[in-house]
Amino acid sequence: MIDRRLFFHINWGLLVLVAMLFVVGAINLYSASTLRGSEGLELDVYFNKQLLWGGASLCAMTLVVIFDYRHFQAIAWPLFLLSFALLLGVALAGKSISGAKRWLDLGFFHFQPTELAKIAVLILTARILSRIEGRLGWINLGKTVLIGLIPAIIIIKQPDLGSALNIMLILGGMVLFKGLTPAVFRTLLVCIPITLPFGWFFLHDYQKKRILTFLDPGNDPLGAGYHIIQSQIAIGSGGFWGKGFLEGTQSQLRFLPEKHTDFAFAVLGEEWGFFGSILLLVLFCSFLYQIYVVSLEAKDDFGRYLVAGVFFYFFWQILINMGMVLGIMPVVGIPLPFISYGGSASVINFCMIGLVLNIAMRRFMFKKSG
Repeated sequence: MIDRRLFFHINWGLLVLVAMLFVVGAINLYSASTLRGSEGLELDVYFNKQLLWGGASLCAMTLVVIFDYRHFQAIAWPLFLLSFALLLGVALAGKSISGAKRWLDLGFFHFQPTELAKIAVLILTARILSRIEGRLGWINLGKTVLIGLIPAIIIIKQPDLGSALNIMLILGGMVLFKGLTPAVFRTLLVCIPITLPFGWFFLHDYQKKRILTFLDPGNDPLGAGYHIIQSQIAIGSGGFWGKGFLEGTQSQLRFLPEKHTDFAFAVLGEEWGFFGSILLLVLFCSFLYQIYVVSLEAKDDFGRYLVAGVFFYFFWQILINMGMVLGIMPVVGIPLPFISYGGSASVINFCMIGLVLNIAMRRFMFKKSG
């Protein structure tokens, strides 16, 4: 049985912010799912499905909150191996949608193991870092990076460069949070910028095209550059106050592609303008700040690294998605947390929040270590 006293230590500020973001996402998805036909407005299935996923996500978050986070150390390796097996399952018998094989068809819904891999890497990395004394040297850094590199390589083959990049960025953030020895830090600071361009030769042709399109969207306005151009038109046409709810021409008249997933922020920018976009950014910044505060208050190393991982999980997704929609970053297919449509992503997002609430609730239960 869970100690009832723990509920007095729930981080209500974080919960309220999550609820507000989910409501904003639901309202935005309602607009993105609405189609203008000859008989008037018609609602697509995405909105109702997202509400159902929201209920399932809330149940998943509750289970994560109840389960003492310190026990996650014991299941870190089994969870990682399970996610690895599921990724292999996708490679062997996954379902292809729009040319990408990223899902397992479970009959009543499609499950994306990549989302589970993110949380599995996060938990296992937190366990490893919490057992290392001092800053990371070359050997410990290599062991840690390998944890994220193994699933990332499989995910790139799906292909899903965005999720693979997200996993490595989460891991990189946690490594920097832990700290590197001065020699390792100086070497990486020089070597990474030098070796990064060689990654170009490992990209698929369409991924190379996305980068070239990012540099010059007008080079292929009806092909690879179409997403960025229509997104920029949508946001720019919103002006300061926006065109109003359900009044966005780019989204309602179907000029804007992927408006319910990767480019959901463009729908919001068109309908609510600069003012609404800034309000959403303020919500996200407040949300990240609450997670940061919990990382400072965590009473053991494992909990501290877990919260740091959750912080970077959300931080990179928010930064990359908004940058992508605004046209200041290449299109890599990373959704905006709580705003973009996605069942598996919604469950994992709420599970991540459950981890943070779990650690915040139990910060008074034992003395600080490390």
